[in-house]
Amino acid sequence: MFSYFLGLLIAAVVLLVMYAVRIMREYERAVVFFLGRFQAVKGPGLIIIIPVIQTMERVDLRVVVMDVPTQDVISRDNVSVKVNAVVYYRVVDPERAIINVENFHEAVSQLSQTTLRSVLGKHELDEMLSERDKLNVDIQKILDEQTDIWGVKVTNVEIKHIDLDESMIRAIARQAEAERMRRSKVIHAEGEYQAAQKLTLAAEQLAKSPNAITLRYMQTLIDIAGEQNSTIVFPLPLDLVQPLVKLAEKNS
Repeated sequence: MFSYFLGLLIAAVVLLVMYAVRIMREYERAVVFFLGRFQAVKGPGLIIIIPVIQTMERVDLRVVVMDVPTQDVISRDNVSVKVNAVVYYRVVDPERAIINVENFHEAVSQLSQTTLRSVLGKHELDEMLSERDKLNVDIQKILDEQTDIWGVKVTNVEIKHIDLDESMIRAIARQAEAERMRRSKVIHAEGEYQAAQKLTLAAEQLAKSPNAITLRYMQTLIDIAGEQNSTIVFPLPLDLVQPLVKLAEKNS
């Protein structure tokens, strides 16, 4: 009988020792409570927990990569899109992460979803597509401010996909094509304007010297003859035509 009780005692002692001795990894911390009250944050390494009197919660300090589920967002210009993102965060204060919030992982997830919808809903579709980096920073700052009380640091936010309806994709394609046509016409008009300016300057320069006009006339004849045309048109200078026109007007 004595040996039986001795065996039970030894088993109980072994179980108590196994419960009391805890090993925390380098990236883990133990939030220890003494009779239900916060006592200390311990670790890493070997720690001792007094059974019944003390309890502990294990906290991981590594960066957590959380995929935010796809959210239905209505932009400021009333376009419905589906957006999902990735949030990177880590625990910087294990005490507040355990005491101030029941489940900080779930809390960060829900807060990320609502913040994503709220921030993107204040911008137009063009801003969502072209200013994604700025939106990432805005969302990260809002999340970091609100999760500070939980002892959580949001290090980065990345918007992954912005899904549009097929009709909206076609509309954006038409808009892009129209923008390209507008730029092409503006560039062509600018070229015509510059060419007209140069021609005006050339005409003014030629008008100052009649010999220059004659040389230009002869150069034009040489260019026409060099093309091996069967028919050569001799342009008549305007200074020869104008007296005839004035004479005809006078006679009429």
